[in-house]
Amino acid sequence: MPLQPPETAPPPTTAWPRRRLLRGALGGAALVAGMPAVHAATQAVPWPNRPVRLIVVYPPGGVSDATARALAQPLAQTLGVPVLVDNRAGAGGAVGIDLLARSAPDGHTLAFSAITPLTLQPLLVPGARDLLTQVMPIVGVMHTPVLVIGTPALGPRSFTDMIALARARPGAVRWASSGVATTGHMVLAQTRLHSGADITHVPYQGGGAQLNDALSGQFEVLSTNLAAQQLEYVAAGRLRALAVGSPARLAGLRDVPTLAELGYPRANLSSLFGLFAPAHTPPAVVQGLNEAVNRILGAGGLATSLRDKHVLPAGGTVAAFAQQIAVDRQGNETLVRRGGALLR
Repeated sequence: MPLQPPETAPPPTTAWPRRRLLRGALGGAALVAGMPAVHAATQAVPWPNRPVRLIVVYPPGGVSDATARALAQPLAQTLGVPVLVDNRAGAGGAVGIDLLARSAPDGHTLAFSAITPLTLQPLLVPGARDLLTQVMPIVGVMHTPVLVIGTPALGPRSFTDMIALARARPGAVRWASSGVATTGHMVLAQTRLHSGADITHVPYQGGGAQLNDALSGQFEVLSTNLAAQQLEYVAAGRLRALAVGSPARLAGLRDVPTLAELGYPRANLSSLFGLFAPAHTPPAVVQGLNEAVNRILGAGGLATSLRDKHVLPAGGTVAAFAQQIAVDRQGNETLVRRGGALLR
C-alpha cells in the first residue's frame, strides 16, 4: 500500500486559545481506534500551565533538529508558554522515544521524531523496545524524500532499465544505502520484493563516504535522503536521478518519477517526521496541538523553509498520521516475515 499524500486539515472554525483549560467533560474516547483510553483525572488539569518540553530524538544540527526548533517558536506563541527543545539522541531515535513514553501524559512533554523508531527498529534491532502503543501520534510535520541515484558505473539510463538488468544478471547491480534498517535500505528491500530482482545491498554507516564512492562508481545505485549536494551532482551530470520516494514529484526534479508511478508503491518511501505525545494524553490536547501545527504549516513560513531544503511539509489529521504509521509498520512486518535476502 503506497504512502498516501497527507490529508489537508480544514481550517478550524475558531482559533485554538492559549492555555485552554481541559475539563473532565471533554470525554475519554481516543481519537483513533486502538489508541489508549484517556484518564479522566488527567483531563481535569489545566493545560498548558508551564513550559512544554520538546524532545528532539536527534543531535543538534541537521534538517530534523532545525525543523523542530523552527516549529517550537510559533508553537510557543500559540500556546502562550515556552517550548523548550531538548536533544536526546541515541539508537536511531529510540532513546528519545523511550523517554517520551515514560513521561507524564499531561501535554507538557512532546517529541519530534521520524516514525522509524516505532515502525522499523523494533522489528530489526535486537533488544529494541516496541513503544508503538506507548506513544500517541499528533501530526506529521515533514517528509524527507529518498532519492534513488544511478552512478557512473550504471549503464541503464532509467529505473525500469536498471531493474531489467538486475533480473537478467542476478547480483550485477550493487545498491548502496546509509545502513541496515534505514529508509533507503527499506526502499531497496521493497524493490527486491516486488521486482523479484537479485540486487546486492552495500550498506554504509552514514552518508559521507557513500556519496564519494557513488561519484567514483564503486557501486551502481544509491538510495539516500535527498540533500542539496546530491542535486548539484545530478545537475552537473555526475549522477543520475532515477526515482524518488515521495508522496509527489519534487519541484526541483519534475522529470523524475516517484517509485509509485514506476509500479513500486510499497517502495515509495520517504522519511516521515512528526510530533508525538505519551499515551493517555487527553484527546483535546492532541487535537489542539494538531490544529496548531497545521495552522503553522499553513501560514507559509515554515513550509517555505522546508521546501527550500528539498523537504515536503506534511500536516493533516491525527487519524491520517496514525494511518501512515500503521501502513509503514505493516509493510516492514511483511519484509521481516519474508526475511532472508530481502533484508541483507
